[in-house]
Amino acid sequence: MRRLVAETTLEPRQLILPMFIREGAREPIAISSMPGVYQHTRDTARKAVAEAASLGLGGVMLFGVPSSKDEVGSGALDPDGILNVAIRDAVSEAGDDLLVMSDLCLDEFTSHGHCGVLDSAGRVDNDATLAVYAEMGLAHATAGAHVVGPSGMMDGQVGAIRTALDGAGFQDTVILAYAAKYASAFFGPFREAVDSSLKGDRKTYQQDPSNAREAIREVDLDLEEGADMVMVKPALPYLDIIRQVRDHVNVPVAAYNVSGEYAMVEAAAANGWIDRERAILETLTSIRRAGADTILTYWAAEAVSLLQRR
Repeated sequence: MRRLVAETTLEPRQLILPMFIREGAREPIAISSMPGVYQHTRDTARKAVAEAASLGLGGVMLFGVPSSKDEVGSGALDPDGILNVAIRDAVSEAGDDLLVMSDLCLDEFTSHGHCGVLDSAGRVDNDATLAVYAEMGLAHATAGAHVVGPSGMMDGQVGAIRTALDGAGFQDTVILAYAAKYASAFFGPFREAVDSSLKGDRKTYQQDPSNAREAIREVDLDLEEGADMVMVKPALPYLDIIRQVRDHVNVPVAAYNVSGEYAMVEAAAANGWIDRERAILETLTSIRRAGADTILTYWAAEAVSLLQRR
């Protein structure tokens, strides 16, 4: 009866698995703050991509962890840099059976850890960063990415990337815009996952957690610039934003069930305070119920088996 009258569905096709691929790694490296999540080698990443395709997941979102960084994040543009190589590996492994998505941002590649290049005063230079993002989008599309995900929250980033992609013949490459990305405390474990060099915060270009109307404005701007899908990040502290965005737009809405949300459930479950498997499905269902069409979650693969047993 519950299955018959359930108002909200959770299906494998609605789940996207974020993955970290570490340059030069010979074996997977455990991420201590995210139990069960690893920095992959190229070989283990291929296997994870193949598994994701076999499970019927909606896609994988790839993040590169380079062995070296510099002030301008030049490794992000290198055709043989880890992220571009990982994209090619994933596409060759899964073909069109799985959407291969790429994180389009400089924070993993810069020695200062910010999402853009810095000016002479040490501030993020929005317009200079746009030129790099455009090149990065072309590099990802050339490597075979089906979807690029600009996550740096630079003003005008979607327009710059769309113009570059269209001009180079990549009209079919989809842009999933991180349209409402908040300056959140829930990103902490992610910084371990990508070996972030960041000192300080990103409050000058990520959104104020107090603001909701601003999120709608950011979404509208990204859609005007050519975004095909929009995302709210994080998910759980911003379920109200997901609902507002879903009610406001006619494009697919994604939400990122981020590292801190994952870590809280895993830590509580490890202490015997909650039922882990039920908490995973309840968490993901709540994000869907709020209005997300798709969810980026580190539980994506496991959730499929949990759904099959439910």
